Amino acid sequence: MLNYALMFLVVGLIAGALNLAGISTVAVQISWMLFVIGIVLLVIHWITGRTTRPV
Repeated sequence: MLNYALMFLVVGLIAGALNLAGISTVAVQISWMLFVIGIVLLVIHWITGRTTRPV
């Protein structure tokens, strides 16, 4: 999920550099939402302490 956030951030920065305000705004907002969701899931994973079990 953080990979997608980074991808949308790059798209937003490129669109901003090309002065495409609408595309840039949407891409950066999507990037920010994905980043926050990814961080929340990471914190939940750390709090619960779940690990994978070898089979």
